[in-house]
Amino acid sequence: MELSTFAALLLATVAVITLFRHLTRRKLNLPPGPKPWPIIGNLNLLAGPLPHRNMHALVQKYGPIMQLQFGSFPVVVGSSVEMAEAILKTNDVKLADRPRIAAGKYTTYNYSNITWSQYGPYWRQARKICLMEIFSPKRLDQFETVRVQELHALLRKLFLSAGKPIDARDNFSDLSLSVISRLVLGKNYTVKSGSQKEFMSPKEFKEMIDELFLLNGVLDIGDSIPWLAFLDLQGYIKRMKAVGQLFDGFLEHTLNEHQKRRRGVKDYVPQDMMDILLQLSDDPNLEVQLDRTAVKAFTMDFDRRWD
Repeated sequence: MELSTFAALLLATVAVITLFRHLTRRKLNLPPGPKPWPIIGNLNLLAGPLPHRNMHALVQKYGPIMQLQFGSFPVVVGSSVEMAEAILKTNDVKLADRPRIAAGKYTTYNYSNITWSQYGPYWRQARKICLMEIFSPKRLDQFETVRVQELHALLRKLFLSAGKPIDARDNFSDLSLSVISRLVLGKNYTVKSGSQKEFMSPKEFKEMIDELFLLNGVLDIGDSIPWLAFLDLQGYIKRMKAVGQLFDGFLEHTLNEHQKRRRGVKDYVPQDMMDILLQLSDDPNLEVQLDRTAVKAFTMDFDRRWD
């Protein structure tokens, strides 16, 4: 009797709390949207090989601003010029934070790069470094020779392939990656460099970059339904950890090479973007000091921004 009475009281308490929350909940003027399913929300509506088309169909039905439920999280979607201005300009500071998803945690040093870091002093300083130090007109002019050299190398390759079928996409992708590699890291890691033993082969380097790009764009179930994250149902988190560890080893090797090159040289002139970051990390006047992890994280970011 005591057990049944306790159970009845517990159920009654839960019912009263639920009713109280329902009655006192503030009425929100939410955008229109499809009714969500339990647990998965509206994720079923985006399933399939072309989710952007599914999203377009929802926009056609519910209008330029709508609300979806991605698992446990409500998501507001703006899809017109007016909504884009309201989100990106009028309310940019309120909406500036990035979602803390698995890709940012496992592939970019726990949200340490510019793409995934939260809005605040660290992110503002990173953005300032991009605008004033990395992507300034003066710096782009300084690196023009690299872009010209790699373009000429591609043209020579195409000339030697005259009369033979080529894959234009692969050639232009290699051009982009070779330029990025030289501008950011100071060396073309997409081709073999003589007889010297490399940390990784050009093939391994390209595969690592491709895997990083892919995993930063996937929809991981654990991001939308956190209590399922530990199961790693799609295997993405395992792959993110693997590519994160591989990239960290590569960046550590590259950083050591750069520090060795800079050591003991008075008034050293930066040769690439990693040199610039290392130089900035020695600046005591920065609002937020750049440590070794930040240098590696920003380097990964520049790889993506130049692609």
